[in-house]
Amino acid sequence: MSTTTVVNRSLRQVIPGQPTSDGAGVKLSRSIGAAPGLRVDPFLMLDEFYTDQPSDYLAGFPAHPHRGFETVTYMLDGHMQHKDNFGNTGDLAPGDVQWMTAARGIIHSEMPQQTEGRMRGFQLWLNLPAAEKMKPASYRDIPAAQMPFVALDGGGQARVIAGRLVQDSGVTTGAVSGGSTDPQYYDLHLPAGAEARVPVPAGHNAFVYLYEGGASVDGRAIALRGAALLSDGETLVLRAGESGARLLLIAGKPLREPVVQYGPFVMNTREEIEQALADYQSGQFGR
Repeated sequence: MSTTTVVNRSLRQVIPGQPTSDGAGVKLSRSIGAAPGLRVDPFLMLDEFYTDQPSDYLAGFPAHPHRGFETVTYMLDGHMQHKDNFGNTGDLAPGDVQWMTAARGIIHSEMPQQTEGRMRGFQLWLNLPAAEKMKPASYRDIPAAQMPFVALDGGGQARVIAGRLVQDSGVTTGAVSGGSTDPQYYDLHLPAGAEARVPVPAGHNAFVYLYEGGASVDGRAIALRGAALLSDGETLVLRAGESGARLLLIAGKPLREPVVQYGPFVMNTREEIEQALADYQSGQFGR
């Protein structure tokens, strides 16, 4: 008789969040992507914006270009509006997600629709394979109600934004699934002392980002507001601290392709970056 051993993921490295600003001066914390060597294939960047001070966010993110990757914006608090050069307009309220595939080029703005109160959320940059970097741009606004919020085996709940959460109790498919990088994006809510076992596809690069409370992975505490990179394996075992925990679990299939980045353009070669600049400057984005 053969037995199957489940390999638990362990804590491999922590990328602390670094205070910075972007757009027209919006204050945020950047972990993944804070420096070129701090990417986690296929993820290029993770920003958290979190402030109660209107002066930290009111200037927003005026019109700017992107090419070669996807942006995933997840709002926890506040109201943000997206507009782009294709004539699209979308509103993000608490719990909503915008999944934008910049691909061959898009120019958009992300502007606050509030003058006071808390603005809080995340933006993740997800790389595209070389074969998809020049496909047409597109985007989806995903209301909170369209993302399943399910019980976790062992305690707690998960909002399944992307991917498939496979548990003994059943399979939950998020609003976004499949694709070349097969992204898994869960927002986990754990009560005090809960121990949750969360399946993660073997071979996917994965990290957790603790944004409230306290938690540990196999007995090692996770730093608050830092990206905790995980070893390979099939299951993540999380234990919440005495105040509970809220954290993101993000995983994806690595592309293993060259990455050449120049600001909002992410391609595979320097020549492709130069072409992106030329296309943007000549008004070709969106044509």
